[in-house]
Parts: sequence; structure tokens; C-alpha cells
Amino acid sequence: MDLITINSSSSSGRNKIRSRKKSAFLTLKKLLFRATSEVKLGQITPPSRLLKILTVFSTLDQVGETITKAAEKLGFEITTCNSDKTALEEYQQRLHDLVIIDSRSPKGINYDTLCRSLRNTKGNQHTVVVAVVKKSAFEKDDNTIGSLLDSGFNRCMVETTNIVASGNELILLRHSDIRPLAQHATTQGLYSALDKCKDIVVVTDDKYNLQYINRACEKQLGLRQEEVLGRPLQDQLMFDPVQVNPMGSSLLRGKEWHGSITLKKKPLETILASCKAVPFACAGRLPTHFVLVFDLNPTDQLNMLAQSRGSIHSIRRGSTDVRSVGSDFLRRTSLAKLNALPLEAPITKVVGLIDQARENSNQNPSVVQLLDKVEDILKSCELYSTHVKEDLRIKSDEPVVSDLITALLSKQPQPTLSGSSRRSSNDSSVFRQSRGGLLKVPTVIKELLDNCLSWEFDIFRLEDLTKKRPLQYLGMSLFNHFEVASVLNCDEKTLFNWLTVIEANYHMENSYHNSTHAADVMQATAGFLEKDRMKSIIEQLDEATTLIAAAAHDVDHPGKSSAFLSNSDNQLAILYNDVTVLESHHAALTFKLTLGDERINIFKNLDRETYKIARANVVDMILATEMTKHFEHLAKFVNVFCTKSSSSDLESEVSDFAPLSIPENVTLVKRMMIKCADVSNPTRPLRLCVEWARRITEEYFHQTDEEKSKGLPVVMPMFDRYTCSIPKSQIGFVDYIINDMFEAWNAFIDMPELLAHMRQNYIRWKELDEQGHTTLSDIQKLQATALMNPMFPQKPTKGE
Repeated sequence: MDLITINSSSSSGRNKIRSRKKSAFLTLKKLLFRATSEVKLGQITPPSRLLKILTVFSTLDQVGETITKAAEKLGFEITTCNSDKTALEEYQQRLHDLVIIDSRSPKGINYDTLCRSLRNTKGNQHTVVVAVVKKSAFEKDDNTIGSLLDSGFNRCMVETTNIVASGNELILLRHSDIRPLAQHATTQGLYSALDKCKDIVVVTDDKYNLQYINRACEKQLGLRQEEVLGRPLQDQLMFDPVQVNPMGSSLLRGKEWHGSITLKKKPLETILASCKAVPFACAGRLPTHFVLVFDLNPTDQLNMLAQSRGSIHSIRRGSTDVRSVGSDFLRRTSLAKLNALPLEAPITKVVGLIDQARENSNQNPSVVQLLDKVEDILKSCELYSTHVKEDLRIKSDEPVVSDLITALLSKQPQPTLSGSSRRSSNDSSVFRQSRGGLLKVPTVIKELLDNCLSWEFDIFRLEDLTKKRPLQYLGMSLFNHFEVASVLNCDEKTLFNWLTVIEANYHMENSYHNSTHAADVMQATAGFLEKDRMKSIIEQLDEATTLIAAAAHDVDHPGKSSAFLSNSDNQLAILYNDVTVLESHHAALTFKLTLGDERINIFKNLDRETYKIARANVVDMILATEMTKHFEHLAKFVNVFCTKSSSSDLESEVSDFAPLSIPENVTLVKRMMIKCADVSNPTRPLRLCVEWARRITEEYFHQTDEEKSKGLPVVMPMFDRYTCSIPKSQIGFVDYIINDMFEAWNAFIDMPELLAHMRQNYIRWKELDEQGHTTLSDIQKLQATALMNPMFPQKPTKGE
């Protein structure tokens, strides 16, 4: 049995290779070929054959002979040449795996020219070219090695007459250079397969610049590869560049995307294709390339129109019935009336373009059917509204997740499907010292408030120190920080009175929807407002009304969901016709309280126009917290702000801020801001996140208990205190609601700590679920351990 031992602990500190037989090269040869499953580039393996080596020495000296003997021992098939011309001829005939050229003497082989000639030969990319150099070449700082590599050499090897050293050098070349190139060569088989594929296959870089198109793409779209490579995907293939936006929002986060894309076809034609886009990373974890596969099968296109999957869930499902001739006549008549109007809305233009496309596609019934389907979808008045997907209800592995998400998003107050009880969160940044005010703040509270704009701010500590009146103290600090009194032209006493009344109208007995939650959302909103991106677009009046909306957004919350109120015939549900019950009540009560007493009317000194703007802002932001419109707000925000430009940095910066000049888009930002503040608890430090989860779960449990005791429909049956898994509910909430929203919000506002905490907490919930810590009692026990840190660490008293 042959054996090689490697000793790394010798006194000299050098590794020694020892063999128990005289012929070390038999062992080295076995070592060379024994590993057949090294790191692969894929499943295809290169052929097993003798490697071909070409040595080029003008004079075969001792160094050349040593290399030749070592190669023979290792089983290489060797060709030896002594001139440039014969070496090039041999190589062009046999395409050797390894070429070794003597570069030690400028009077010998013209190694530079020879190497460049080899590199101009077809198939050279699979050959390793090595230059033999003198030892001094590695010791001098004269760029000798660099110039050789620039000429096309893969590496350099130092001259040696030691046959063992030469053998080891060849083994290294085999493993580190020749084998990877052979593996890489197998990818040509994949390119051949792609060129025979009927589907269109496109590869782009992370900026959507085309890097590969297959022959089907050239044939179907009338393109030539050399004309489009390196150019933007949007310009070359996309009929509507905006279609890239929803796809990009998924791909840039490492997620696959399915959807329908309209492709351009020469000359002046379009094709509707089903697209599957997949990101992959050549290096690191972030996507470096995108693979897009377009299926032109008309059968699948109808299904793709009905549903498009990505970071934003399917906007709407619709019928795929083919329209009758009669209905087609009515559509054309309606279109004629529409075109006769003196005003032209964007939807009018869209319908007109669809009609033109239909006229040009009379010979293709499948295209006409698809265009009819598009028009049906566009007729919806809720283009961005998203219903709970069928697969969420049917395929969810965890009933508690399905219950929670369905209850949060459903619009109708039906048993087990409705509800609009919301979740909460906390936020922060960097704090500027407030100037003080009427409220006498104890030192310990003041010290805590000094850090009130930190994302790690402990709102529960403030709740404890203020005896459950955190909104007064935190609210005054934030109002002073943002100079709200000056903006509203009112005194600080009025602001303080307003906070006092608003806080008094929160229900202290609620475990979650109380004034601590309001203070938490207000603090989060203030943290967002401190970011440079927000400062560049939000005016002072917007800052003031945003903080006011955050403080009052859940005032008089009963601790039950809108579905519960509707099912129990609550007066609020009757008053608001079962539509946006809680949010409408919060907004209305805010102004009823504010305007009902001069002592707390913070708007009394505003002129009428300014007041109307302030009121509209507050109402709009409070209504934006309704979860049934979550995907509508998110889809609009992503469509406007979360796109990736492939232009220059300057152009990208200009286009980045251009949408913010539109008032409607500023409104989108404010809605997204308060939405994120309202449900940001999964993005807080772990101990805060867990406490918020415990509180919302307890509130849901109370609702389920009351529904059962009163014989009402149970909105969320899985939120039963005896069977509910808290970790599973949190995992599902992050998967379906939080993740996409905060990915988009972070891309806009640049707060990486949001995602860092969210991901860490997600992993921790997974661990708790696997460990069986699922009940409320389990979570409470864990909160008291060092595992999560005590929620309220004990501070030493003065006597200690």
C-alpha cells in the first residue's frame, strides 16, 4: 500500500512529504487522478482522458528535461517543440490542456508573441498557459510577472531541476487550473441546450443589461445577439418598461418572480409572454445576474394574466371567459362615447391602445382574448387592491397563520374571515435635546427621554416609570423636538392638554391597543422623520400632523377588531356601515375631542386653508393604518419608489427624487411611514419584539374568549389561549405582511437596523417553535430569563 504522510510540525516549520516507497511518482500519479468529484460547476462532468501537455524550450536544458520527466511520471501525453512556429502548429492541431513556455531568455523563444498567438486560436479558453521564469523574477519589483500575465499566461513557475518539485507544480496546475477549466468547458453543453430551447431565455446583470439571449429570442423577436448585448433589457425587449418594476422588487431581494410581460417584436409588433425570472449570485449573497425565461405558449398566458406572483401579491383575479360579439359591440360603442369627451384620462389612452392592438390582431384569436382580459382587469376601480390569495387559505401549513392574515386583510365582517385589528411597533434615530416645557420631568425619565429617538428605545421602561402615561411625556419631548407649537402657532400648555386628553381616551385595560402603543408609534414616526430622506421632502406642517396622527391613530380602541364590532352589532359598526369601522372612529373622535374644547384645540390659531390641509393629513394617515388596504398602499409605494435605475449615478439620483415633487407621492410616503410605524414591533430588538407579541396575543385571546362566551362568530379561532402557537403566528405575520413592506421601506429610507432586527427575531421565533416554546406561559417564562434579558432590569436604590 502506497502512503504519503504530511508532517506540519517539524522543527523547521516546513511541511515534508515522505513516501514509504522509492518511487514517489506512482503515488503522486494516483493522487493526481484519485479525486473525481471535486467542486463542480454543475452536474455535467468533463471526460476522463489523458491530459495533453506542450512544452516549448528553444534548448531542452536540465529544467526542460525535469519538467518532461515529471510529466511522464504523472501520465501526461507530452509534445515537445523548440520553436514558435512548430509550437503554434502543434497547438492548433491538438489544442493541448497545458502549454509550458520557456521565458527565461529573450534570445530564445519569442514567448510573448507565441502566447498571444495561442490566445487567438479558437478553443484556447480551455488551455492553461504557463511561463517558466528565473527565481529572480519573483524577487524583483520590475513588473515581470505582471507583463507575462497581461500577455495571456495563466501563471508562472520558477525554474527547478528537482523532479519532485516539478511534479508537485504539475499537480497544482492540474487541480487549481486545468480541472476548473475543463469543468467550465462543460457549460458549452448548456448553451447548446439553450439554443435548441423553444422558450426565450435571457440573462442580464444586476442592472438589467443584457448579457445573453438564446436563438429562440433572436428568432422570435427579430434581434441579433451582437446588437443587444450590454444594452438595457427595458429598451431592447420590454414593450412597457414599467413592467420591470414589480419584477425587480422581487429579484433584487433574491426572490423568484412569475408574471406576464409584453415583449417587443420587430417590426413594431408585441408578444405577450409568461415570464419566470430567477436571481442568482456569482459571488457573495446579493444577486449578480438574473435569468428570465419567457413562455410564448398562449394556453399559459391566460393564467398568467389572472395572477402574477412577486414581492407584491396578485392584484386581482378575473374571469377568462371569451367575450361575445354583442358585448364587443357595446364595448366599442362605449369607447366611442369616451373618445368624444373633451377630457382624456390615462385609462382612456390605455383602452384606446388596447383597441388598436385588437384591430391589428384579428387573425390571432388568442391575442384578442388576452386583450379582452386585460380590459376586464382595467375596469376594476381597485387596480392596486389585493385580496387574500386562495393559496394562502388552502395551502397554509399553519392554521394560526391563515387565521391571523385573513382576519387582518379581509374587508367583509364575515365569521373567521374578517377583522381589522392591527399590530404595532416602535422606531427611532438620533435625538436633539428638547427645550423643556410645562411638564415637570423626573430625572430618571428625562435621562430615558434623552435617547427617545433611538431604535432601541425602551418604551416599556417609560410606561413603568410614568405609571402607564408614556404618551404625555414622550409626546411633549417629540413635539418640542420638532417645534410643533411654533408650527401650529399654539402654546405648549395647549399641546400638553391635548396629549393628556388623547391619552385619557385610550383604554388602559387593553393589553396592546393602549397609550403605550400610541406612544410607541409616535416615537417610531419621529425616528423616521429624522432621516435625511424624509427631511428632504417633508415640510414642518407635515411633520406636526404626522406626529399628531401617530399619537391619536388608535384613540378609544376597544381592544377588539372591526369584525368583532360588526358581528356584535356594536354602535360604531352600525354608525360606519361596517366599513373601516375602527379607523373612521379614531379619526372622527380625534377631531371631536380637539375641536370640542378650546383648552385642547391645537388647531385654533391656524387659518382656514392651513387647517383644512392639517385635518386632511391627519385623517388620511389614520385611515392608512387600516390593514384591509395594506397591499394597495404597498403596491403603489413600490411602483413609484422601489425601482432600480440602470442609468448613471447622476441620472439615477435625479430620477430617484423626481417622483417626490408630486404631492400625491408625498402622500404615499406619509401613508407608508405611519403603516410601518404601526406594525414595526417585529423589527425591534428581541426583548421588545417578544413583549409586543405577548401583548397582542393576549388581546386576541380575550376577543376569542368573549366571542365564545357570547355565542358570536369566532373571527380568529386559532387564537385560542390553550392551543395557539405564538411563534407560528409571528413567523406568519413576518412572512406575509412585514417582510416585503420593510424591505421596500428600508430601500427608500435607508434604515438597515430595521431588517437586521427583523431577521434576527425571525430566526429566534423559529428556534422557539422548534424547541416547543409556543404558549403564552412559555413566552412569559422565557422573558424572565437572561436568554432575552429582563424587560425591566432592576436599578439599585440610593440606599444600596
